[in-house]
Amino acid sequence: MYTVELQNNEFLRQFETSINGSLARIEYAEQERKIFLTKIVIPGDIDDIEFEESFIKSVLEFISEKNLRVVPTSPKIAGFVRRNKSYKSLLPVGIKL
Repeated sequence: MYTVELQNNEFLRQFETSINGSLARIEYAEQERKIFLTKIVIPGDIDDIEFEESFIKSVLEFISEKNLRVVPTSPKIAGFVRRNKSYKSLLPVGIKL
């Protein structure tokens, strides 16, 4: 399990964390109390599903604390939410994965 130090870069609209000197990021768009998670970028030299899942989990926890809803448009993030039912409560009404 990784400890992810999450940064919300509002200017670039992305969540960021550093791993082995490289930047991993999840890009987002925000609208009407919803955050659309559009893209996840993990540095090419990091091939670790455990890191990726820890990063996604950290972002979803941040969104939950802000009482926002999440719309995962990235296939990797949508798959994570599908596999981890506890995060389905973050989806807006009517959104099914």
